[in-house]
Amino acid sequence: MSLLGAVKALADQSWSIQLHESLYGYPIVESLHVWALCLFVGLTIVLDLRLTGLTFKTVPVSDVVKRILPWQVAGFVVMVISGVLLFYAIPIRSYQNIFFRVKLVLLVIAGLNVWIFNSGVYLRIQAWDRDPIPPARARFAGFASLALWVLIIFCGRMIAYNWFDCDKQPQPHMINTLAGCELEAPAP
Repeated sequence: MSLLGAVKALADQSWSIQLHESLYGYPIVESLHVWALCLFVGLTIVLDLRLTGLTFKTVPVSDVVKRILPWQVAGFVVMVISGVLLFYAIPIRSYQNIFFRVKLVLLVIAGLNVWIFNSGVYLRIQAWDRDPIPPARARFAGFASLALWVLIIFCGRMIAYNWFDCDKQPQPHMINTLAGCELEAPAP
């Protein structure tokens, strides 16, 4: 079974249909996703601004992390769960949405940015914790995170628009390829 076939099977499940067609369910899940995003990204911006050395220069980075990390984790967990539910409600349209695909790639890059930061420069935080301007790698991680989250939010918002949906044909071959459209061959 292809990935698109699996997504189509997911779309045929009664819970997926019920969530998508629900008068209150889908809007509540979508609202929870946006609220959790605001919590998580808002706190991430606070940390990133400290890492870049643009603000909170007198506050040790470890104090910023200690104070906001539990709330960031809570926001992240709710954001991921609600995001999965949003995908579950409209899996085919999401799967074939170019902005959704770009968003997923950017989320992976953002995760790698966090992992590289935590497994590298953050391990030596005692050496630079109170510095008003953190080391270059910490600043890079902060600026990269800020840029990535701006792009992730932009792509997430653009998912709602159907400019490149597979059912809107004809479209350029590149768009159909990027969206994963499976088009029927023209009749001879």
